[in-house]
Amino acid sequence: MLDVMPLQTAVDALADRLRSLPQSALRRGAAAEGLALARKLATRAQLIERPGQRPHEFPDEGIFAAGDQLAVAGHDLVEALRVAAAAPAAGTPDAAGPVAEADAKVAPAEHLAEAVRWVRDAAGRC
Repeated sequence: MLDVMPLQTAVDALADRLRSLPQSALRRGAAAEGLALARKLATRAQLIERPGQRPHEFPDEGIFAAGDQLAVAGHDLVEALRVAAAAPAAGTPDAAGPVAEADAKVAPAEHLAEAVRWVRDAAGRC
């Protein structure tokens, strides 16, 4: 089972931080950073959930919504990663034979690690 808690914890912490920032800090770039990260996470979630389809752009709802938008996008990615990790790998046997757990979850684990890095990097800039 893929442990998505590091991503969920990092997203929640940064979203709470964005929600608590004063307007001046949001205007100086923290909100834009949060929105950019939310868009990146939302795009990744959509690509995992619907491979081959063009992702929809996450809307800009204003500086005071940045924390909430980040939380929504981050939680969507957490769920997409959970589902992807639980599904059998494409092209591998399902009931016909066992699939090594590590092989079936390589892509979701890599996406998870990358997303955690994105969130931590953004937190350092906000």
